[in-house]
Amino acid sequence: MLDRLLGRASLKERIEELEEEKRHLERRAEAEEERRSEAVADRQRAEERVNRLEDRIEELEDRVERGGAEAVDLEFRCVTDASGERAAEILSRLRGVETGPEGALTAFVPDENALPEAVSEMLGDRAPLARRAAPAVVVADDAGLVSAALRPPLSPDEAFCEWDEAFRLEEAWFRPTGRLGFGLIRADTFAVGTYEAGERVDVEGFHTDVMEGHSKGGFSQGRFARRREGQIHDHIEEAREVLAEVRADVDRVVLVGERSVLSEVRDLADATDVADATGDPEAALNDAFRDFWTTRVYGI
Repeated sequence: MLDRLLGRASLKERIEELEEEKRHLERRAEAEEERRSEAVADRQRAEERVNRLEDRIEELEDRVERGGAEAVDLEFRCVTDASGERAAEILSRLRGVETGPEGALTAFVPDENALPEAVSEMLGDRAPLARRAAPAVVVADDAGLVSAALRPPLSPDEAFCEWDEAFRLEEAWFRPTGRLGFGLIRADTFAVGTYEAGERVDVEGFHTDVMEGHSKGGFSQGRFARRREGQIHDHIEEAREVLAEVRADVDRVVLVGERSVLSEVRDLADATDVADATGDPEAALNDAFRDFWTTRVYGI
């Protein structure tokens, strides 16, 4: 009862949530230790997140000790991931908002250091939430009825901040539009589909047997590494040939996959992103397509 009266209960609950998230990330970091070299970057990001959470926990614990009910953190009203029909429904609702001239504010915030003054003024003391959501498209109306941030699969080409009588939410940022080539590439797996308005009309893919890890040292290990690199190189070259054909027949190409492999085919894509989909080429492509075309929605 005393904790609740002093405002400590909510802080303690938040600490428990953060500690559970920390434990989850620590387990994830340990598991990724055993994965192949392409997982190193993901593990490093998880460890950085753990460090930030530890700092956050210490800060909240300090507030509890001081009986600090006055500094409860801002929280999003809701956070949800939307894809497919759900994403289309959310976009439709926001596009249905109509205001008077210059009553609807839309801004693309590329990072936490690029929050437009108009967004800060509109959101007031909740403006820090827009920073946390970045990169995101922020929407708010002058009556204070709508206030949200959407992190789209494909970011706008440049930052903007504008007032109009409706929100600016371009379909191409959030959904597969037109004639699209979407591919997944890993060191041993490749698949690419052609999509018309989000529906796949063609697919091509293959799996390459690439040698796994080598436990010996010396010349044997060096020879093994060269053979493996040669197999991966041939795999990428075959994928490039297919991608070049697809690119000539679509409006744009999006590629996802392993970071190290993506760097070898980036010139054939309009957009790239890291993805961890594995398994049969076509099934992995389906998983990667669904994951990529997911919008995170923050209620501010």
